[in-house]
Amino acid sequence: MKNIRLLKDRLIGKAFLALTLLSISTVVLIALGLFYKSMPILNSTSLYNLLFSSEWKPFKEAFGFYSFIVGTLWVTAIAIIIALPLSMLTAIYLSEYAHIRVRKLVLPLIELLSGIPPVLYGVWGVLVIVPLIQDKIAPHFVEFTTGYSVLAGGIVLAIMIFPLIISIVIEVFDNVPQDLRNASLSLGATQWQTTKKVVLRKSIDGIVAAVVLAISRAFGETIAVLMVCGNLAQVPHSLFDSAYPLPALIANNYGEMMSIPMYDSALMFAALLLFVIIFLFNALSRIILYRIEKRNN
Repeated sequence: MKNIRLLKDRLIGKAFLALTLLSISTVVLIALGLFYKSMPILNSTSLYNLLFSSEWKPFKEAFGFYSFIVGTLWVTAIAIIIALPLSMLTAIYLSEYAHIRVRKLVLPLIELLSGIPPVLYGVWGVLVIVPLIQDKIAPHFVEFTTGYSVLAGGIVLAIMIFPLIISIVIEVFDNVPQDLRNASLSLGATQWQTTKKVVLRKSIDGIVAAVVLAISRAFGETIAVLMVCGNLAQVPHSLFDSAYPLPALIANNYGEMMSIPMYDSALMFAALLLFVIIFLFNALSRIILYRIEKRNN
């Protein structure tokens, strides 16, 4: 009987190992598949020209991705700059200051935002954010803009990642032992001092993880950004310039114009670029988390 139990335990362990390897291999296979599909354009054009050229003329087989990369970084950076402080302050209030009734009322409404389809965010951005930028905000800074800009994309994207950051950070705050708060308050610290010196310091790992997930979501968002960014293959120089992020490029063009030589490979290279950017960012975040944990220990 004991041998049967040990055999079952080993089989379950090996099954879990196989499933884990399958999960890892899926990521590897995606990367290899994108790289294989990108080989034609990599063989015909230097990597330097692909990454640092802004010339996008598919009919002449000129595929420069610099403007698309910069547009992606602009929109993502604006979204994080807007979303992070607002999300952190909201999470701190709901976790540390709000009455339990307020928390029970507000949290479901915030979580409802994550269930709204991205296309509705895009429509809302076209109907509200774009005219607001064009008529109310941009005239104070530039002579003319259509409103379809990296700022519009960043605002829409920021609202989309609000619930993700807030929900994760609140969960992290809730895992901080209440005894630590009580000990800080008993020593004469105020509520804000306790939050800043105890709760935030104990939660730094989880906050970084929440930001990483939010940025990864922002990098890959497609439909909503596609609808409000203007989709012009140019390097944006201000918040009110149009841009063409990589996800929008892939979604807008894949399946069309495939008769153009190298076009399919160019779009697959765009997908590979997006994959590499997200991978490098996540790797960098893991290094930061490791150093934070090492310093705390």
